[in-house]
Amino acid sequence: MLSGLRRFALAFLLGGLSAVAAGAEPAPGLASLNSDLAQLTLRQAEVFFAARNRELQLGQRLVEGAEADRLSAAQRPNPNLSFNASPLNPHSGIGSGDARDKQIGSTIGLQQLFERGNKRELRMEAADHNIRASRGEYADIRRQQKVALYMAYYDLVAAQEKMRIAAETAGLFQKTVDAAERRLQAGDIARSEVARIRVDALRAQNDARTAQAERQKAQSVLAYMIGAEREAARINAADGWPAIGAAPATLETDGALAGRADVQAAQARVAAAEKNRELARASRTRDVTGSAQFQHFPGDFSNNTFGVGVSIPLFTGYYFEGEIRRAEVELQAARDNLERVRALALGEIARSRADLDAAAERVQRFRDTLSQEAQRAAEGAEFAYSKGAIGVLDLLDARRQLYATRLDASNTLADYAKSLAVWQAAIMVEEIDPKEIEKNKK
Repeated sequence: MLSGLRRFALAFLLGGLSAVAAGAEPAPGLASLNSDLAQLTLRQAEVFFAARNRELQLGQRLVEGAEADRLSAAQRPNPNLSFNASPLNPHSGIGSGDARDKQIGSTIGLQQLFERGNKRELRMEAADHNIRASRGEYADIRRQQKVALYMAYYDLVAAQEKMRIAAETAGLFQKTVDAAERRLQAGDIARSEVARIRVDALRAQNDARTAQAERQKAQSVLAYMIGAEREAARINAADGWPAIGAAPATLETDGALAGRADVQAAQARVAAAEKNRELARASRTRDVTGSAQFQHFPGDFSNNTFGVGVSIPLFTGYYFEGEIRRAEVELQAARDNLERVRALALGEIARSRADLDAAAERVQRFRDTLSQEAQRAAEGAEFAYSKGAIGVLDLLDARRQLYATRLDASNTLADYAKSLAVWQAAIMVEEIDPKEIEKNKK
């Protein structure tokens, strides 16, 4: 007895240690996630987004719910089994002997409803259209969330760029402060000039710290999009800005609208509403209930009887006017919603294209003129100040202008990248390879 308990305790301990060791290993996909966060490309972010994004998971549950409704719609009515015992006399009792000799009459009945008017087929067709609508709505959720993913990624790229620019500017000001203090000791400049330079150096340090905080916020937003909140501090965007290219001058609007997931979902809702209207009208087709019964009389087996029956409802007081009217209203609402979705989609395509063209022009202007002119002005001011040709205020103004121009250029590139993502999402939906998604699931 004691040795058996010892063996059980030893086996339990070894099993627990094995479970702990197994639990210490990273889950499938998590190791890959951790290794890629430090140099996260946009493509890898899309893969993790497709596998781990919570909004997509909720959308998938909607599709699964619609598929479950299809199972319910395909079922036929279940039969009803009934049993009645009579008469029961409380004074004489039920008698002796086995069940067949008891002084109890019994009736066993079976009822089955037979639907007419193609009701089951109409339910199934409506459920099929609802499944297609749910899948289209899920695809539209994926489209919108993918735009949010691109926004978050390029916000992080912009934050990293701003942090780099602010750090470079702060370092440049610090070098200037050191040089100015040496010139002050030599008596070449006044103490007020050193104070002005030191004030701008401190401002540059504040800007660098603000840029660091913005980067942390961008990391948190992107981490939520890819399901890596606990590893947000490790995320670093490896890709830069997208290439500046001219978008196609012409676009087949009807084809773009027909390919959008939200439009397809709205069309499927209209088709489902049409089937529901037919189903409501089919309610006026009378269903038939068939029944069969066996009746047993106690002590008189020769009088046991069988019977069959049929029941049909009589529409003497109500003819399903409300259900039919309700289905017609829902059909018209689905058609109105389809027109609304088409109008919104058309406006989104037009707005996104206008934003993309405007952003591309601003980027080109910064690259061709503004950035180069600001850089030349700052270099000229540095040279002139070193020769004593200008004062410290002119030097600081040139540096501020260069800093502001570099930030504006970075923000303009971010606007272009986001506008490009919105426009691409407005006219098409990109799919992620299911094998890559499954490989990176937890």
